[in-house]
Amino acid sequence: MKEMNEMKVMRNENVKMKECLPQWMGEFLHSFICISFISFMSFIPFISYAQDGRKYDAFFLDAICQREKGNNDAAFDLLRHCVEIDSTRSEAYFYLSQYYMGLKDKDASLRNAKKAADLEPDNVTYLESLASAYLQQHQYAEAADALERIYDKSRDREDVLSMLVQLYEQMEDYDKAISTLSRIEVMEGKSERLSFAKSQFYTKKGDKKAAIQEMKQLADQYPHDLNYRCMYANTLYVNGQKKKALALYNEVLREEPDNRNAMFAMLAYYNEQKDSARAAETTERILLHKDASLQDRIGLMRQMIAESEQQGGDSTRVLQLFHRMLDVPQPDADLALFCATYMNLKKMPNDSIRPILEQVLITAPDNAAARLQLVSYAWQNEDRDRVISLCQDARQYNPEEMAFYYYQGIAYYQEGKMDDALNSFQNGISVISDDSDPAIVSDFYAVMGDIMHQKGREQEAFAAYDSCLVWKEDNIGCLNNYAYYLSEKGLQLEKAEQMSYRTIKAEPKNATFLDTYAWILFMQKRYSEARIYIDQTLQCDSDSSAVLLEHAGDIYFHVGEEDKAVSFWQKALEKASDNSEIKGERQQVLIRKIKLKKFIKE
Repeated sequence: MKEMNEMKVMRNENVKMKECLPQWMGEFLHSFICISFISFMSFIPFISYAQDGRKYDAFFLDAICQREKGNNDAAFDLLRHCVEIDSTRSEAYFYLSQYYMGLKDKDASLRNAKKAADLEPDNVTYLESLASAYLQQHQYAEAADALERIYDKSRDREDVLSMLVQLYEQMEDYDKAISTLSRIEVMEGKSERLSFAKSQFYTKKGDKKAAIQEMKQLADQYPHDLNYRCMYANTLYVNGQKKKALALYNEVLREEPDNRNAMFAMLAYYNEQKDSARAAETTERILLHKDASLQDRIGLMRQMIAESEQQGGDSTRVLQLFHRMLDVPQPDADLALFCATYMNLKKMPNDSIRPILEQVLITAPDNAAARLQLVSYAWQNEDRDRVISLCQDARQYNPEEMAFYYYQGIAYYQEGKMDDALNSFQNGISVISDDSDPAIVSDFYAVMGDIMHQKGREQEAFAAYDSCLVWKEDNIGCLNNYAYYLSEKGLQLEKAEQMSYRTIKAEPKNATFLDTYAWILFMQKRYSEARIYIDQTLQCDSDSSAVLLEHAGDIYFHVGEEDKAVSFWQKALEKASDNSEIKGERQQVLIRKIKLKKFIKE
């Protein structure tokens, strides 16, 4: 009760205090409460803005993460959502510009790049993106403005100034191009490149005097550099002061008789004046000078060849100059190779081209083109030893070039050196790549299959044939041999028949292919069909082999024509006796067939 009484007293005292407060204090409290409420209410948008900022940051961070993972579709959608959340942030616009450029939407790319640069006008990266977007739209003036803004912020950006020069040239604003070149000169000093470019711009704008003066200043600044004096003379020449220019060229040649620039200038002058004698003399001076560059020599020789062809194609003088140049030791093989190419073009004998190609290999033993040409010549001459030698050296200098392994393997194969041939092919297979010529790779495996079959390694032979057909399914030689060897073993006759049929469709008059198909039909006991094809074979082969004649006999026996069968067997035996094509036990079987007048299975 005491406590309750005390609380009542306190409440009463509070009431008394309120009653005792002055009026202004009450009004103050009321105002304070109202202001606090209003301030609280105004803070709510700030809270909302902060929440949007956090949401933007979250989406933007997720977009960048997706971009790093390569999930560009997801990143693109997240970035678009970012600009919906907050259109005052520049980063999303910058990345969206790049994505739109990738989507070939140049307008959207430019729009986003411009928005990013507007939001952060001092951001050089954004300005570079904006300049690139303008260039994509061929808006050169706007691109130039963006680049000028970049240069204002980064005065050491020579790359920006160089791009501006190109833009102003594209816009044909030669005054700005010249002033930009002057800015580059401030950075790196006067140079041939800059003076020449400025002179060209002066010429384009029709200010010949300024064009000449620009190159004169360069020549005066470096009076002992004769090349600058030649450049000054060139500018005089193209701007109509030919007499003064020729005087300068002659002055240079008096000081330095072999000055390249002056000689080329005089050559151009002689050609313009149609002074063929002096032009020819100057051409020879350049070509035969010991310090003449390969580029100059090949350029002049191409010009001479073109002129020679226009005048009837007489190669005498061209070849004379080639040989005179090649008499001088060459630092590289390009000139000799160019000479060989020209001789090939003129259809000159191989024997005359061969020494030039051999000279190429002396200078550049790794020149595969020259070596392959020599291999080709040796192959045409059936000089297998030379083919093998050239290809053996190539395996040292061009170990990745499959053609050399192929030619070497075939040369060994034709000489009966099966182990060496197989070694060459197996080494060649080791350099096969996805870029290899399928026809060559296919032939590699085809010949390997033939060699392995001769060695009695049947399974390896069949595996090689399978590989051959993977690379080139219509390798006709492989299809024939594969089919025939399968039929000899009585294996996969249906597959053999399908392969053999493809060969006779491709070459219906090929006796070898027809014989194979006839024999496979025989092995399938399709004797009547086999007879049709063996007859076609005999018609297409006037000098039938012993094997073919024996096949004919076997087929005719099974269609009931025993006399014809014996006749074919007798012819086969005669042929076998002449060239030992059928020998040993097989020959004895043939003799028994004739004696017994019946088919005997081996």
